[in-house]
Amino acid sequence: MTLFEIIILAIIQGVTEFLPISSSGHLLLPAELFGWVSQGLAFDVAVHVGSLLAVMIYFRQEIAQMTVAWVTQGFSKQQSTDSKLAWYVIVATIPAVIIGFLMKGWIEENARTALVIAGTTIIFGLLLWYADATAKREQELEGLTLKQAIYIGLAQVLALIPGTSRSGITMTAGLMLGLKREACARFSFLLSIPVILGAGLLATLDLLNANEAVDWYALLYGAAFSFVSAYLCIYLFLSWISRIGMLPFVIYRLALGVILLWFVFA
Repeated sequence: MTLFEIIILAIIQGVTEFLPISSSGHLLLPAELFGWVSQGLAFDVAVHVGSLLAVMIYFRQEIAQMTVAWVTQGFSKQQSTDSKLAWYVIVATIPAVIIGFLMKGWIEENARTALVIAGTTIIFGLLLWYADATAKREQELEGLTLKQAIYIGLAQVLALIPGTSRSGITMTAGLMLGLKREACARFSFLLSIPVILGAGLLATLDLLNANEAVDWYALLYGAAFSFVSAYLCIYLFLSWISRIGMLPFVIYRLALGVILLWFVFA
């Protein structure tokens, strides 16, 4: 890959990992528009590391509080808000881990097509619009319940279908459950930590088994640009989402879906 390709792909990974706009659809576009080849497993690991560092550094205070609370109070009868939130992240992650382990091979072989990604980009974009337009949006993250966390975790399973958007579907579920926009986003971002970590570990194992040649400069640049773009994305999204709502992202998803459909049928 050229440095330009590295920068573009790393920024795409960093931004689309957290915005509700589908990373799969965007990663198809460079190949369709410019004929770029797959970035390879090593680069995939690098950009996942960059995104993971970004979300962990941004939420470092919350992560520290949740970790301490979970260790000290997580197994007692008197749970604090932070220990409960830690449990909710764990519980909400389990469905995607189980289904992802069982279905990963089938999804890779059957669902990673431009037509599927175009369809899910549009369908789940419209569902996000419906949730944002009709939701009560009254509940803060501190009021999240175990039942709500389980529902969001079950919704996250749908993100295994390419084009759905993990952040998009978890925010959609949160809105439907009555959470405020920022509360939905914060829980979605916290929920991304074990997901990105797991995806990075799986990619690392695949890389070790593949004995792939490693371009260390590409990995360094990929991780760096993914980190910067992801951190800025999280910061700006949380700063703006309460004011601008989900409609701009819905419109963007619909446009992206139409473009992908054009590539399919052109």
